[in-house]
Amino acid sequence: MSDGGNPSCSTHNKTRTMIKPSRPLLLLILAVCLALGNAVRHRVKYVYDGDTVQLENGQRLRYLGINAPEVRHGDRKAEHMADAARNLNRELVLNAKVSLEYDKRRKDRYGRLLAYVFLENGETVNNILIQKGLAHVMINDEDIKYRALLLASQRTAIENRIGIWRELLKTDQNSYLGNRASHRFHKKTCRFSKEIKKIVWFKSRRDAYWEGYSPCRQCNP
Repeated sequence: MSDGGNPSCSTHNKTRTMIKPSRPLLLLILAVCLALGNAVRHRVKYVYDGDTVQLENGQRLRYLGINAPEVRHGDRKAEHMADAARNLNRELVLNAKVSLEYDKRRKDRYGRLLAYVFLENGETVNNILIQKGLAHVMINDEDIKYRALLLASQRTAIENRIGIWRELLKTDQNSYLGNRASHRFHKKTCRFSKEIKKIVWFKSRRDAYWEGYSPCRQCNP
């Protein structure tokens, strides 16, 4: 398996000892390979930050299922490791041809495409950024296609305090409120906390991230 956490479409004969994959896994690998083989490829013209790029046709693309640290905008300072996330994204996709895979929504409210981004070798850029600790999972639906993959990679990064997790998990409060509908978590004092109908409590920030919840942008828990 590659660093991007994707099944490989090539065959390797480096060893005689092999684990026989299950039928469902074989079908998944076949489906991914066929999809990538028939996919339209787009060249990346510009990289804005760790999770947003511009394609050669001028369309902006936001990586689905993840959120990378924000780079500096005007008077707003860059978030921790924002430059590292943007630099890695540049290394991976700038001037490269990528394939896009959509999920339930093709665009966000800003008109940007929302997609999983695949390199020519089959690796998923969204997942690589999570693995390297340069983005966290951000989802609105539990049943998005690659939720399990992204969350598993995030949990490994959390356990090993890779990238952003060294700073994010340094300090913590006693508890946080999570919104099951939006998959966001909040401070108890957040003005939005009173509006939450489907509440889940987390003992720590780590627990919230562990379950795939992302922080409220208003209270910044």
